[in-house]
Amino acid sequence: MAEKKFQDFEGLVNRASTIFGLLEYFPDDMSDEEIEGFMHFLPNDMIHAISAVMAPRIRKTSIALLKGIQQWLDNAREAKAQGKKIILVPFNFPPEFVYCFENAYPLTSEVLTVTGVAALEGQGERYWDYAMGLGLPDYLCSSNTIELGSALTGADFEPDAVISAAPGSCDANSKIHEFVARYLGVPQFLLDKPVDDSPRGRKAYRTYFRHMVKEMEEFVGEELNEDRVRDVLTKANEATQLYYDLWEMRKVRPNPCPNLFTLYAYAVRYVLWGTDIGLDILHMMIDTVKERMEKGMYPAGEEVARCFWIYTFYYWDWYNFFNRMEERGITVLGDLLGSFFFQPVDTSTMDSMIDGLADTCWDYAMTRQVGAQSMMAQWADDIAYWTSQLDADACIYCGHHSCKQTWSVFSVVRSEIMKRSKIPTLMLQGDAWIRRMTPMSALDEQIDEFVGNVLKKKRTTPAEQVG
Repeated sequence: MAEKKFQDFEGLVNRASTIFGLLEYFPDDMSDEEIEGFMHFLPNDMIHAISAVMAPRIRKTSIALLKGIQQWLDNAREAKAQGKKIILVPFNFPPEFVYCFENAYPLTSEVLTVTGVAALEGQGERYWDYAMGLGLPDYLCSSNTIELGSALTGADFEPDAVISAAPGSCDANSKIHEFVARYLGVPQFLLDKPVDDSPRGRKAYRTYFRHMVKEMEEFVGEELNEDRVRDVLTKANEATQLYYDLWEMRKVRPNPCPNLFTLYAYAVRYVLWGTDIGLDILHMMIDTVKERMEKGMYPAGEEVARCFWIYTFYYWDWYNFFNRMEERGITVLGDLLGSFFFQPVDTSTMDSMIDGLADTCWDYAMTRQVGAQSMMAQWADDIAYWTSQLDADACIYCGHHSCKQTWSVFSVVRSEIMKRSKIPTLMLQGDAWIRRMTPMSALDEQIDEFVGNVLKKKRTTPAEQVG
């Protein structure tokens, strides 16, 4: 009965990798006419995403990124065919650790969801519906449940093991990964963060990480090779420096870094860190931003608002979210998921490299804030740093439905931001990966009202207000 039920049910990874496979035939740059012709062959839901990424100002970099994602998916399928272990990792775990193994390959569940939302007709909603049909609660996070719902159908590309690094910072993430591991009958490697931000807590975390390394070596059947680890982490360190170069460029007014590049930077971080492909994409992003900065290029007549998103973005309508805001003079400076504190890893010894990887895990978004000894204090501290560094004049909170932990402290954090930085914060409500909850038109309207009424009044002097 199960085979008959799913015989016409295609999995997200299989569908997305087939569509991304078309990129192999694309030139590295495309004309407007070529893009227009290509649009006729796309699913309706993909046209918005392609319209966004193929905007002339970012087209060449977008094609490089999309080809990088295509290569990532193709390499996973090839690795599976060669008998290598496919390790499903969450967004808050460094893929470069898995790249350190010759016989393992990482797939990041939340990034797979984003590829489905961007590329597939129906945007992955069928997989969410399937997971709900199994009786899973609807307060789970769509960022991982969409892709993992596809895996649960038995008609998709399945992992050989799951790394779970979200215990202590994201219960919804942890439980769906645990459920999938048990449902598929594959091992799960846990990395739990202690709620202790002292040196004692970090020492314990390094111990937990080393234990996970040993479990992974036994599962993969391969001890980590010091030279290979050093090679991967040397590339990861170079990527970290390039990321900070981009960070510095975002400080310029008006911001020369296109809104979508904030997403591109952490797309590379979550799937291609420690690889040559990732470095190539980051170099291309920097070259593009340098050119725009030198020529004073900005899509709007003026930059009317510099907004930092204190949690996540919305990922299901890139054109109206990233590009349309930019064309109205609203800069997206970044969000929590794409703002890092990573330090270069000391590659002098194997021990220093393992400790460096553990420290990288510790400083990942959400692990660092939500898994902190005081969620509110660490979140507020980090927002204060990011907004001051990037010269932000507003914050926006996306209010993702499953993130009950951030909702629990949001009002306090918003008050703290206003007290420290005098920066107003807009609260929105809507699912970050599913369009059903709040339409983009409603979100756009709220953002426009916030910029036009709150920020405009904030910038206007009392004398001007009277006049």
